[in-house]
Amino acid sequence: MRILFVTSEIYPLIKTGGLADVSGSLPLALRRLGIDARVLIPGYRSVLDQLPHAVPVADFPPLPGSAHPSRLLSAVLAEHGLPLLLLDCPALYDRPGGPYLTPEGHDWPDNVQRFGLLNQVGALLAGPATPLDWQPDIVHCNDWQSALIPALLHHAQAAHARTVVSVHNLAFQGNFDAHWATRLGLPAASFGINGVEFYGHFSFLKAGLYYADKITTVSRTYAAEIQTPEFGCGMQGLLQTRRTDLHGIVNGIDTEWDPAGDRYLPHRYNRHALAGKAADKQALQQELGLQSGTDAPLLGLVSRLTHQKGIDLVLDCAHELLRDGVQLAVLGQGEAKLEKRLERLQHAHRGQVSVTTGYDEGLAHRIIAGSDIFLMPSRFEPCGLSQMYAMAYGTPPVVRRTGGLADTVTDCNDATLHDGSASGFSFEHAQRSELLHAVRRALACYRNPATWQALQLNGMQRDFSWQHAAEQYLAVYRSALA
Repeated sequence: MRILFVTSEIYPLIKTGGLADVSGSLPLALRRLGIDARVLIPGYRSVLDQLPHAVPVADFPPLPGSAHPSRLLSAVLAEHGLPLLLLDCPALYDRPGGPYLTPEGHDWPDNVQRFGLLNQVGALLAGPATPLDWQPDIVHCNDWQSALIPALLHHAQAAHARTVVSVHNLAFQGNFDAHWATRLGLPAASFGINGVEFYGHFSFLKAGLYYADKITTVSRTYAAEIQTPEFGCGMQGLLQTRRTDLHGIVNGIDTEWDPAGDRYLPHRYNRHALAGKAADKQALQQELGLQSGTDAPLLGLVSRLTHQKGIDLVLDCAHELLRDGVQLAVLGQGEAKLEKRLERLQHAHRGQVSVTTGYDEGLAHRIIAGSDIFLMPSRFEPCGLSQMYAMAYGTPPVVRRTGGLADTVTDCNDATLHDGSASGFSFEHAQRSELLHAVRRALACYRNPATWQALQLNGMQRDFSWQHAAEQYLAVYRSALA
């Protein structure tokens, strides 16, 4: 089976969130199952800089929606041997900033053209006009940035690959002015409720959800949640009608997230020898300027700093927790008002609070390893990876019971401790008081060393590998082909 995996980011070349981790891991897991999986990604400046030996394999004239010619490059992600196809169009991708945002943090005004081109090329490679001697059986699209491919293929009216759309976060939909539907080559008749129209706008994601053969999302609970008004972001009705084609598959985590071999840690450890974790905590305290040599429990938080992630809930109860004697280590970037509140908290509690604005892969590993408790109080979380990283590192997480957090974290209580399933602490509603209570339950457990170690070991022996998820995706592909 041949799979073309189309994505807007891939670790380790370019990353803004969990999609990059999935894009770098799932195709590799599929290849280990004997699947010929290849990844198509835009040739951003930073990506091409890291792949100087990429080889041109095809040239394209200006395609619908773009005035610029482009070309396709072939490369291999050397560390893993993953085949890559890079869409090189300097006018659209050779620029500073991130894949979606300007250096000032605003959406690129031509994102509809930038990702419109990605979709045009993805559809071209999936049909009889492909310039390659390789044609996929399945095109696996990811989030709005590649979700237009199923609509383009449907209206091409020629033999083509089957399509699967994965929703990693329904809140990001790729909605643009209505005239872009026809400018990108779709017939005018496609712009309707039974098509690509979404409340008067042209929606890449709506197009994918309507036309794809199969839809997946990144946890069973989130698959159910997005069929409700609370989490459906206006698309719940469509998702309800497609519920038999909708599958929830929990992500795996990459093998580099293993404290026994983590190159970012000063001290490595495993569930049979936890002494290195205590040494990592002390090293992290020294690195971040936190008071070391104390028994203070260290709370870690690595996240985008947004309302969705519940950062405001942490800030709202931080002073009470700090009075309880905890330390707090934060790494992330996002909304300016949350960044400023965190900076003020750090200034008021020097030696007890550390805030690092930005993203640092190595520091993320060290915070997850060196912390005692990991905070992830998301208002919604389609899957989440950090809670799985934390459990793998013996750092029990505190999470809101939603989406993938509900599917992966088992709340600690007498029954779950007895049966060995307890792996963290969860709360029901996105309220400051509930988060505070859950953290204090965690702190009470932390003060009982035998119970705490049992909880750590429960999480560390969980199987979060990609193999099981890849097998489930393979079943979806076969169903789409049947």
